[in-house]
Amino acid sequence: MLISGLQKLTLLDYPEKLAATIFTPGCNFRCPFCHNASLVLQPGNAPMISEEEVLMFLDSRKGRLDGVCITGGEPLMQKDVGGFIKKVKEMGYLVKLDTNGSFFDRLKALVDDKLVDYIAMDIKNSPGKYVLTSAATPDMMEQVNKSVSFLLEGRVDYEFRTTVVSEFHEEEDFREIGRWIEGAKSYVLQNYEDSEDVIQCGLSSAGRDRLLKFADIVRPYVCSVHIRGI
Repeated sequence: MLISGLQKLTLLDYPEKLAATIFTPGCNFRCPFCHNASLVLQPGNAPMISEEEVLMFLDSRKGRLDGVCITGGEPLMQKDVGGFIKKVKEMGYLVKLDTNGSFFDRLKALVDDKLVDYIAMDIKNSPGKYVLTSAATPDMMEQVNKSVSFLLEGRVDYEFRTTVVSEFHEEEDFREIGRWIEGAKSYVLQNYEDSEDVIQCGLSSAGRDRLLKFADIVRPYVCSVHIRGI
């Protein structure tokens, strides 16, 4: 599996776990607010880390770390992600996967094979604004819808999450999102923060009051709503 980054310790990426985070290059979406623009737009230029180096590090941290987060880019673009995760699981680690949900068959296969313990799936926006927000094609949206429905079955621990950007999200979007993911176990609103490695500079956060309002809009539809970043 192609690996372009390793964060050796995170207290935030895996809820209630000490974890390491592995970054994979490449993504089929083009979200303007993506914080890993270099991995998305120029994946071939990213410095690579060998599987062996990462696995050696994880082996040396057994008993000190609880889990491993695999993020990107979009990790499910990596055809051999399952083989890599199997090696990580054999070390005794919990595995969290971050995904945009556009590779349903690979997502389902990982769950069927019990290779992931937690999935964080991005909900980019209300369905009607996915093209604006991520450049998703109709075929991609079909996959995203399948992934949403699959996670709602509750076969694996999961959360849906939306990075909230003032220029892209309005109150009505969250009413539509609520109806879309109705019955979800957990939904997280993440406050956008500008950085030097976003695809489109100059975007802004929604602000605390608007985030709280958006959370209130979604709350009747899902079991638990959280806000991160305020």
